[in-house]
Amino acid sequence: MLAIRLPPEIEERLVELAQRTGRTKTFYAREAIERHIEDLEDIYLAEKELAKVRSGHSKTQSLAQAMKAHGLEG
Repeated sequence: MLAIRLPPEIEERLVELAQRTGRTKTFYAREAIERHIEDLEDIYLAEKELAKVRSGHSKTQSLAQAMKAHGLEG
């Protein structure tokens, strides 16, 4: 179960879309989440990892090093 508060202008758009299409607001909220959650995960997890790299708690390697480590040298 999820309850969210939307800005009034978004709520109005959602209500109108639901009324005009005969679908529920829940349908469109679910659709929006399903379409965008992977992008959000990528963004926030990348930001978290970048913070770890910048603080010295995570190390990086070059593409050449990664390829060599996985036996992909050309």
